[in-house]
Amino acid sequence: MGSSLYDDECDYLFKMVLIGDSAVGKSNLLSRFTKDEFRLDSKPTIGVEFAYRNIKFGDKMAKAQIWDTAGQERFRAITSSYYRGALGAMVVYDITRWQTFENVKKWLHELREYGNRDMVIVLVGNKSDLVDSRVVNAADGQSFAQLEDLCFMETSAKDNLNVEDAFLHMITKIFEIASQKSLEAKENEATNKQVLDGRKEIIYVIDEVSATKQTSCCTS
Repeated sequence: MGSSLYDDECDYLFKMVLIGDSAVGKSNLLSRFTKDEFRLDSKPTIGVEFAYRNIKFGDKMAKAQIWDTAGQERFRAITSSYYRGALGAMVVYDITRWQTFENVKKWLHELREYGNRDMVIVLVGNKSDLVDSRVVNAADGQSFAQLEDLCFMETSAKDNLNVEDAFLHMITKIFEIASQKSLEAKENEATNKQVLDGRKEIIYVIDEVSATKQTSCCTS
């Protein structure tokens, strides 16, 4: 993976954000997806970090830029800039701590206040490997996701369970929306071309086309 923000060989650059309470496993989900690494002694994130992974869709290459931020309130001053330009969000809770699940409502409110209204959102119940410590059932997460029209998956960054699927679902939905917007923009451009006096051609500037509303998915 290159270190530049945008590489010539990439057709799309997608910004995504990870949100949720401190210590729910956001950083380990990110490192598992981008580097296939997991650290049991992972330290709390301070400020903002991000990582990349390139994903190929047919003949198109998308660079996924995934941002990870501290869950602690004292680091939340960067909220609006953190969400700016994000096309997808993963809201993470810890299945062994009920309060982290309760706080998903707060994170969703913040996301909808500062984020793009067409953002693809995936709800993730992490640490599914800790079955003996579970306090949030999969059915609880699934019911909440259906209520809020979100995709839902349970993951284990430690056991590498559903991590790839959760991220790839989000990135694939973003790609589908971006491709549809690109297609609609080209169709509108063709429609709005007008020839004057048989000689001069004027191309009107096209307003951004609204993204198609994402469909929800729920998998336990």
